[in-house]
Formats: sequence, C-alpha cells, structure tokens
Amino acid sequence: MLAKGFGSAVYGVEAQIITIEVNVGQGTKFFMSGLPDSAVKESEHRVESAIKQFQYRMPRQKVVVNLAPADIRKEGSAYDLPIGLCILKASGQIDTDLLEKYVIMGELALDGNLRPIKGVLPIAIEARNRGYKGFILPQENASEAAIVNDLEVIGVGNLIEAIEFLEGKKEIAPMEYDTRDRFYHDLNNYEADFANVQGQENIKRALEIAAAGGHNVIMIGPPGAGKTMLAKRLPSILPPLNLHEALETTKIHSVAGKMGANAELITKRPFRSPHHTISDVALVGGGGVPQPGEISLAHNGVLFLDELPEFKRTVLEVMRQPLEERRVTISRARVSVDFPTNFMLIASMNPCPCGYYNHPEKECVCGSGQVQRYLNKISGPLLDRIDLHVEVTPVSFDEMTQDRKAESSDEIRERVIQARTIQSNRLKSHGLHSNAMMPSQMVKEICQINEAGKTLLKTAMERLGLSARAYDRILKVSRTIADLASSEEIKIEHLAEAIQYRSLDREGWAG
Repeated sequence: MLAKGFGSAVYGVEAQIITIEVNVGQGTKFFMSGLPDSAVKESEHRVESAIKQFQYRMPRQKVVVNLAPADIRKEGSAYDLPIGLCILKASGQIDTDLLEKYVIMGELALDGNLRPIKGVLPIAIEARNRGYKGFILPQENASEAAIVNDLEVIGVGNLIEAIEFLEGKKEIAPMEYDTRDRFYHDLNNYEADFANVQGQENIKRALEIAAAGGHNVIMIGPPGAGKTMLAKRLPSILPPLNLHEALETTKIHSVAGKMGANAELITKRPFRSPHHTISDVALVGGGGVPQPGEISLAHNGVLFLDELPEFKRTVLEVMRQPLEERRVTISRARVSVDFPTNFMLIASMNPCPCGYYNHPEKECVCGSGQVQRYLNKISGPLLDRIDLHVEVTPVSFDEMTQDRKAESSDEIRERVIQARTIQSNRLKSHGLHSNAMMPSQMVKEICQINEAGKTLLKTAMERLGLSARAYDRILKVSRTIADLASSEEIKIEHLAEAIQYRSLDREGWAG
C-alpha cells in the first residue's frame, strides 16, 4: 500500500517542499531513496522505537521510503515525523485523508516525543504559498511558525497527538499569533541607552552620522575609553525594523537554529559580536550544507568586531565583497545559495600593541615601527570600505562626575529617522533606503558639491593619499551630515566634517 505526505527542505533562506512516499509490500528490509544523509537514514530506528511506545508496530515487510525530488540531498532529523506517519498509513494502522493536506516536520525521540527543529519560518511561508491547509510541527516551534498568517499551525508534543489529530480523534486549536501587535509592542525595548554615557560627545556624533546613513565605523582608542560600551548602544539609535525586515531577519536566525524554543518574531535589530578566534566559514557562512555566518545573522543590524587587528587577516579579507554587494554567495558542487548581508560594520581597536599610543596621560612603550606594523594587520582595501574612522579618548574625571543629563537614545533616534526618511524619499526610485547603499555612479549624481568644496576635497585627497573609493565614502558621509542638518545642498562645513573622519588615512598618524 502506498502513502504520501509532505515535508520541506531549507536551502539558504528559502524552503522547498519535499514529497515523502512510502510503499509497504511483499518482501523484507527497509529501503530509503532520494539522497538522504546519515541523519535521515537513521530515522528508521527512531521511528521504530517511537511507534512501538504507542502500541503500533513497524511493518515486517519491504518498506520503501522515497524523498522527492530524488536528486536533491536531504539532511537532518526533521523528517522523522512525516516518515513515521506515512509508514503507519501505508501499513493500514491509521486511517486519515488529511496527511496530504499538511506539511509535517519534526524529530522523534525514542519515547515518541517531539524535539524542536530549525528553519521553521521559511517552511511555514512556503507551505502557505503552495496552498497547504496547515503545518504540523513540534509544540516548541509553533509560535515561530504562527508568525505566518493564513496558515493553520498545529503544534504537537508527541507522535500520538499527531496521529489522533489526523484521524479526527482529537481537536488541537491552531496556534494564534498577532504578528503586528507583538511587533509594535517590542519594537523600542532596548536595555542600553546613550543617556547613561557621560562625555564622548564627538563619538556620539560620529555614531549618529553612521546610524543616519548606514555607514561603517572603526573606533581607535586606548583600553577602557568606552569603545565597546558605545558600540553596544548603536542599535538603540538605528531606525526600528519594519515588518518586512523583521520577517527577513527572523528567517535567517531560524535557518541557523538560533531562535530557541518558543521563539517569536525578531523585533530588534541584531547585534552580533563574534570573538576574534572565529574562522572565515563561521563569519561568512558555509559548510557541507551552506549555513548563514555571522555577517548574515547581523543582516539588518550591527556586526561588531572588537579588537579588529587580532582577527586573522584571511577572516577579515573575505568580508570585503559582502560589504560592497550586501549579499554573499556560497557555492558547492550540488548547490549554490545566497545569504543577505546588509549590516553595519562597527570595529574597534587599540592604536598599538600596548594600547596607549596618543594617550593624553600614559606613555606608549611600543618600539619603533611597532605601531605601524600593528595597524598594517588591517589591509588598505578593508579600511577603504569603512566610512568613518573615529579616535576615542578616555573620559576625564570631570566629565564622568558631571550632573548634566546626557542625550537619550530616543532623542538621537528621532534625528536619525528624519534623516533616513529624507534618504528614502530621494532613493526610492532606485530601491535603496540609505546613503551608504549608493553605488559610485549614483554618488556623482546625488552628492554634488560646489567649487569651494571641490578645492577642499582635492587638497584633502592629495595630502591624505586617498583612493577613489575613499573619495566616494567622504561624499556619502557628507551627504548624510547634510541630511541630518535638513540641508538640500552639501555645504563646505558638511564636507570638512566628513573629511575629519578619515583618521587612519592621515600621513604620519602612526608616527
């Protein structure tokens, strides 16, 4: 007897429906086809143990399981539940007409309980798009799948609950989730706030410019100057996620298995801070079955690289293309997948190995040439892709103890949102929403400067030895500064402020 059910496989951040066919007939042994990996093949033992827990039996006949399309590799343990249900129907132990109306996924424990799976959100979206009635999955994943509207999400705790639901013996209410209400409820809840930062007004200004235009930033300063503290507060002044961005971000985290049990929609911009021992695959993404790396997990948010020169050079260099194209393509022999990487890069570093070069009070003990060698760990092409270079100096005692209340993140964010609105209106026809996303040809058209500005920029380029890419970066930053000032033109003061954020380009900066 033949039974058919439907599951799904996730490739990149998109899902594909997998047809699960089971035939029980004359003969012996268990066969599985359709390019299953070891985890899928081992489902035979998990399924057999699980169904025996509820007084069902594994057929002692020839059982053929086919996962179609048969030329696509299937991976993971999430096919246990649909395979088990199809075996029971094919052997005549359960009677249901609903098996083909639902997408079914879940990993079975030996006692028949269900364990959570990953990639639930893209699977739910694909199930709705393909017109399935609903999605049967582990209870712990139900709230994540329920983000998708117009889809019946049935969360079950074990195999018998799924059987009784399909046979009509038990009613399970679909999981309800008010996506918009939950989205707007958690939108602005940030623990860190710029109101708690005393002093560092010039750094706050630089981060405000970066947030307003989506620019990359590197902060250079001695230990304890507040680089990490300031970086962690950056998401609190970024414009809030819109619903589309929130769904896109949640999909990536779901595919990577970072959502956890009973997870819901991600409503805050991600802040990822990998350790400097990270590998290039972990940062960019990859593996036998391509998985998103840290740069994709930071999509629509912030990637913070603390102590930038301590990262392996090969790790940093693989970021160059994703920073420009805002997506990374992972290619393998059988599959090629794209992951989005539209993130803001925030990096921090000490100015030298001892950390006290250019310190106002402490003396640097690094030998001649050590400072330059330390800075040379970061390549010129990577520095070119960082728009703002900011020197961070220690906060004085008077600044730390002053009673004046610092400006809050909400106040700064209001200005950032206004500047982003100006940019969105200007770039809407090009499908862009921030100045940092403008390609070179668009920069010449939108970031026009007068003769005085051209003279100033020419002098700066000659003295600093700037590249063509750095020229574009300065114009983009000056356009953002003008937007924060609600100015239609880029004035000379806007250009001068943008030029000062190229600290590492200055001749003799490191002696």
